[in-house]
Amino acid sequence: QVQLVESGGGLVQPGGSLRLSCAASGSAFSINGMGWYRQAPGKEREFVATITTGGSALYADSVKGRFTISRDNAKSTVYLQMNSLKPEDTAVYYCHADCITRARTAESVWGQGTQVTVSS
Repeated sequence: QVQLVESGGGLVQPGGSLRLSCAASGSAFSINGMGWYRQAPGKEREFVATITTGGSALYADSVKGRFTISRDNAKSTVYLQMNSLKPEDTAVYYCHADCITRARTAESVWGQGTQVTVSS
């Protein structure tokens, strides 16, 4: 079973930057797409960005040009570089991975979340 652990959240002023990391551990046949979602207070969880094992990335319109997703397949780690942060980026950020278990079944795995607060 795969576990995801996020780190790098915190408090930052508007216009600032943060880098989130998400490391996968445990046993799986493969870890395929990895990505980030976020949930602001009183709102539903929303897609932020995703990246394939080959490095193809997709972004939500709200973060295009400001956020960059990357991954290190050797370390089973995905990153989210967040620049030009805005107060509306404040949310709990969740890491997600699509995995294939050793039993060759599909498994959707979520991290526990890390808080990002953008405020002066």
